Amino acid sequence: MTLSVRNAAATAALGAALCAALSGCGGGGAASGAAGQARLGTPAAPPAASSPASSSASSPAAAPPASPAVGHGPGKAPTLAPGPNGLTPVFERARQQTEKTVALTFDADMTADQGPRAAAGERFDNPGLISTLKALGVPSTVFMTGRWAEEYPDQAKAIGTDPVFEVANHSYSHHAFTSPCYGLPALDGAAARADVDRAFAAFRKAGAVNTVPYFRFPGGCHDERALRALAGSGVTAVQWDVVSGDAFAKDPDAVAAQVLAGVKPGSVVVMHCTRSAAPVTEEAVRKIVPELRKRGYRFVKVSELVGT
Repeated sequence: MTLSVRNAAATAALGAALCAALSGCGGGGAASGAAGQARLGTPAAPPAASSPASSSASSPAAAPPASPAVGHGPGKAPTLAPGPNGLTPVFERARQQTEKTVALTFDADMTADQGPRAAAGERFDNPGLISTLKALGVPSTVFMTGRWAEEYPDQAKAIGTDPVFEVANHSYSHHAFTSPCYGLPALDGAAARADVDRAFAAFRKAGAVNTVPYFRFPGGCHDERALRALAGSGVTAVQWDVVSGDAFAKDPDAVAAQVLAGVKPGSVVVMHCTRSAAPVTEEAVRKIVPELRKRGYRFVKVSELVGT
């Protein structure tokens, strides 16, 4: 089955803003290249999974175990079976789209070279947002870079040991896995796999144990070569079908309106957990959550959507 149609204008604007303000950071932007042709995989369990829709696709085998680099919790989280020729599977929205479930996801972005900016006082964290999600009882998935976990180890541990959250991988360096990608420096195949493993190692070192075998490409940018580079790692690549527009936004009402207009049953919403890059996200969440609940939606982690 094909991926749902993206809001191209919104994703392009978001990517451009991130590129300008985060030294080419594209976290939360649209996928580029072959990413637009990606297909949903199928859950690795039950075993009778159907083949992903793709040209020359063969019947997928059961998904291999998650990479040992993932650490404690990933064996409990469902993954998708590999795509054609063993490529890393890609998830964007729940296949079961009748139940009103929605996953709010938050990218904790920090590139490998932003240490000096953090040392100078720039805040790449957002503890207020995390507190709000806990207070509102919103299960969430945080896509964390390894560099972020190193900069804020106490927060990484707190998020990664709280049952409200699950921690997924957003790379270590936030470099691109294909090029062009909003000006990000690109990694080759071997370096790409090592970058993912290094991020999981950073989570373990920080003490985050609620990790899941999900990976979000920086900027959402990926192609067949990137999917091949991560094949065998056990991760499922997770995209999104709703762009929040929270990156560098000034108006929380506009962010909330964009999310509320885009959410459908089984949606994955991409937002950010970085004060300097997304200063109104917490306020927008306070508007989004009660309205979606009023509409009958239930908030879930990505792991619940992948399993449906």
